Amino acid sequence: MSVPLLKIGVVLSTMAMITNWMSQTLPSLVGLNTTKLTAAQGGYPDRSIGVLPANPEESWQVYSSAQDSEGRCVCTVVAPQQTMCSRDARTKQLRQLLEKVQNMTQSIQVLDQRTQRDLQYVVKMEDQLRGLETKFRQVEENHKQNIAKQYKAIKSKMAELRPLIPVLEEYKADARLVQQFKEEVQNLTSSLSLLQQEMGAYDYDDLHSRVVNLEERLRACMQKLACGKLTGISDAITIKISGSRFGSWMTDPLAPEGDTRVWYMDGYHNNRFVREYKSMADFMTSDNFTSHRLPHPWSGTGQVVYNGSIYFNKFQSNMIIKFDFKTSAISKSQRLDNAGFSNTYHYAWGGHSDIDLMVDEGGLWAVYATNQNAGNIVISKLHPLTLHIMQSWTTNHPRRSAGESFMICGTLYVTNGYSGGTKVYYAYHTNSSTYEYIDIVLQNKYSHISMLDYNPRDRALYAWNNGHQVLYNVTLFHVIRSEQL
Repeated sequence: MSVPLLKIGVVLSTMAMITNWMSQTLPSLVGLNTTKLTAAQGGYPDRSIGVLPANPEESWQVYSSAQDSEGRCVCTVVAPQQTMCSRDARTKQLRQLLEKVQNMTQSIQVLDQRTQRDLQYVVKMEDQLRGLETKFRQVEENHKQNIAKQYKAIKSKMAELRPLIPVLEEYKADARLVQQFKEEVQNLTSSLSLLQQEMGAYDYDDLHSRVVNLEERLRACMQKLACGKLTGISDAITIKISGSRFGSWMTDPLAPEGDTRVWYMDGYHNNRFVREYKSMADFMTSDNFTSHRLPHPWSGTGQVVYNGSIYFNKFQSNMIIKFDFKTSAISKSQRLDNAGFSNTYHYAWGGHSDIDLMVDEGGLWAVYATNQNAGNIVISKLHPLTLHIMQSWTTNHPRRSAGESFMICGTLYVTNGYSGGTKVYYAYHTNSSTYEYIDIVLQNKYSHISMLDYNPRDRALYAWNNGHQVLYNVTLFHVIRSEQL
């Protein structure tokens, strides 16, 4: 930017010098040397006739004079050389001077054009520099903001990781406990081996009590391992494509060993027929099923089969019905007091899904909403025989904002929607009456989830996804508390 400014200074200085020189030189060149030619010869001694050149060769001269017969004066004159008019030295100098001035004028014009161009360049560069300065300032501000965001993210991550420190300490204790179990089993194995070799060397009753005690402790340990915090969900596994857009399907988590029957209910209202498939293999490969007719149509997709009976919400009511498949009769019915129904407090997808029944490791649950809780989710633990509410928890999560929900180990997990990108983002822990926001991706493979339930025996989520019956495996974070064993 300094070079164009220097050019402007040189041009202005040159123009000042030329102007000064012209003001001093031109008057002496244009104001030519003159003499007064007196008219004494003509009888006018003090009268100036005109300005003539000092050199007589450069003017008209009288050569001779006479009078003709009529009395007229006849003069003979000699005219100056014709070349002198065209080659007058001062005229030539003046012409040369004018040419120089014209040349200088053209040069000044060229310099002026260059100066204007440079000035425009300088102005343009100034605008660009201002723009760069603004951009640098924005980059600096954005950098500060990014640093602040990164700091907040790191701080948030540290806040999430900090509670894991005592958990890791517990894992160290759990590892020692497992190692202790391993050593005791090895000792018992060695003792039994020796007992076989030397009968009577050890007290059999004492040895048996040690085995029973170890078995009980191992069973308690395995029971603790059955529960945990949800940390991951697998991709969807498509089992079958059948039925309408809405429905439910499930297996019995308390079914006897070898009983793998599948229960299938198409639609969310005005239907009474439940299909029973003998096994998962039959469900996947054939349409061979037994049909059970319920005494009332169901409402929504929140039904559950538990210990040989199906629990469902009677259509257009807040009545919970327990139907026994063995007797094909209602074994119990109970109103869920204050629970909304008939699309009052449904899931985000609608479908009369006001009351959702579910099962986890702890038993039977009902998830719904009430006016008293401003339409927010209420969780109630139900007695499986009487259907009475054993305990309830009120949450701050709106029922209509939930896509679906399911229970795992006494914790209610809620999804953020039912279509498109879906994730589990809210968890309410009934054991501590606290909640937290989480972020666990749930693959919504077919874009519309209308049923999502957990089966504690299979450790899997059953889902109805736009006419597709799918499964998700879950990953649970286990914490073994050795002091409780």
